Amino acid sequence: MIRRSLLLSAAAVLMLGACGQGGKEKAGVAPLLVGATAVPHAEILEVVKPILAAEGVPIEIKVFNDYVQPNVQLAEKRLDVNYFQTKPYLDEFNTARGADLVTVAGVHVEPLGIYSKKHTTLAAIPNGAQVVLPNDASNTGRALLLLQGAGLITLRDPTSPLQTVRDIATNPKGLKFQEVEAATIPRILPQVDAAVINTNYALDAGLKPKTDALSLEGADSPYVNYLVARPDNRNDPRVQALATALRSQAVKDFIAGKYDGAVIPAA
Repeated sequence: MIRRSLLLSAAAVLMLGACGQGGKEKAGVAPLLVGATAVPHAEILEVVKPILAAEGVPIEIKVFNDYVQPNVQLAEKRLDVNYFQTKPYLDEFNTARGADLVTVAGVHVEPLGIYSKKHTTLAAIPNGAQVVLPNDASNTGRALLLLQGAGLITLRDPTSPLQTVRDIATNPKGLKFQEVEAATIPRILPQVDAAVINTNYALDAGLKPKTDALSLEGADSPYVNYLVARPDNRNDPRVQALATALRSQAVKDFIAGKYDGAVIPAA
C-alpha cells in the first residue's frame, strides 16, 4: 500500500511538472513581428496589441521610415508580416525583386494629397512650378492621376496607375517634376511649389490632409493598405487573428475618431 501511494504521488508530481512546463512554453511564445510605418499603421497596431494579447497572440511592432525594408525583411523572414502598403506597390516590389509576398486583409485607405507651403490653391501654382512626386513606380503613377484629376496635367492613358512623367500628354503650366523618396518629401515641401505626399508621411509631419491638402483623393480610392505576409505563413492562426483584429469595429472606430477622414477604413 505504501509503495502504491508513493507511486501515485510521484505520478501526480510528474503530471503537475509537465503542466507547469507547458504553461511556461505558452507564456514564452515568440511574438508575431510586424513591420509598419509610424503613422497611421503603427498607431493602429498599438490599438490591436492588447486585444491580441488577451487572445494569447503577442505582437511586436517594428517601425520603418521607408517602404523597401519592410518588404525585404518580410521576404527574408526577419518579419512575420507587414502593414504599410497598397497592392500596386506590393505587385511592383514582387516583380522587381522576384518575391512572392501576398496580401492577407485590406485595412484602410490613405487618400494621397497635393500640398504646398507657398500657395493656397491649385490655381495659384505658377507656370514652371517645381512639383515633387514619390519616386516609386506605383506612387508616381498614382500621383500623376491625382494631378490629372486636379486639372494640372493630362495623361496619355487617363486611367493607368503605372504611368511615368514621360506619359504626360499635356502640361499647360509647364510644371517641372522631381521624383524623390516618399519619406523625405515632407521635409523638402517648404523648398518647392507643391508636392504629392502619402498620407502616412503627411500625418507624421503634422499636416492635416482634410484642411492642408490642395487636392485629395476621394473615399473611393482603390489604393487600400494591406496586411501582407508570405505564402508559407499567410494562414498562420496568429496572422489571421491579427487580420481579424485590424478589420474589427474597434479599429474602425479608432480610425474614424483619430484621423478625421485622413484615413478611411476599407470596405
